[in-house]
Amino acid sequence: MKTILTLVDFSDASTNALSFAAELSKRASSHLIIVNILHNSDDEEVIKNKLNSLESDLKNSFGSDLNCESSFIHGDLVPSLNKLITAHHPDLIVMGTKGASGLKKILIGSNTMHVIANTKLPVLVIPEVARFDNFLKKGKTRIVFATDLVLLENGDDVNILKEIALLLIEPKLNVLSVRPKGTKLPDLKRSERNFLLSLFEPEIEGEAVTVFSSNVISGIDFYLKEKNEDAGLIAMIARDSGHLIQKHYTRDMASHTHLPLLVLHDSKV
Repeated sequence: MKTILTLVDFSDASTNALSFAAELSKRASSHLIIVNILHNSDDEEVIKNKLNSLESDLKNSFGSDLNCESSFIHGDLVPSLNKLITAHHPDLIVMGTKGASGLKKILIGSNTMHVIANTKLPVLVIPEVARFDNFLKKGKTRIVFATDLVLLENGDDVNILKEIALLLIEPKLNVLSVRPKGTKLPDLKRSERNFLLSLFEPEIEGEAVTVFSSNVISGIDFYLKEKNEDAGLIAMIARDSGHLIQKHYTRDMASHTHLPLLVLHDSKV
């Protein structure tokens, strides 16, 4: 990852997400771009001072060598984000969500939902209750990659997942598929599952996991509750149409998970 873009509104949720973005940026030697999208009523000078303060706090926490910059932009969210993407070519967008603690439901902000729905870049959604320190604890390194096992057109996003995984301590990958009881995995999907696992080898230990359920989110939830002690990150693919894990499933998952969620896309920008 060369460039990470994070959107901040100075809330606790976005500040927490900024810490994730800074930690990832430092570990990956990436350039971190911090952006606030101004509303009409916002005072530019006040926003500029807040951004300068954020930068100063980050460098105090993560070191003066942290490669970061901050700025603001006027306009609506999606058009402004598209301008930022065109200007900076980020590899990853990091955003925060607000919510309750533990396994209680987290209500994701509408801004984050709009970004997931309207960008083709990987989006790392960070719940307010998530902490990067959890990745440093023994047993908190399992990455759950929930997929419908349909052939991918865009492998770049999977490479981003691998890059993030390699920043963790002893990461383990579970390629998780959910299908109805009594069904058999077709040969083509079995081949895709093996291919996905191979993309992470030999650096990352991988395992194929199947959960039988008539509902995708219920199946994923069941597995996460079983693996609650060592799950650290969820990854899902947002497809535009026609497949098991579509965008609305990804948004449903983002709306209530207490774990960081990496939303990947199967088509390029």
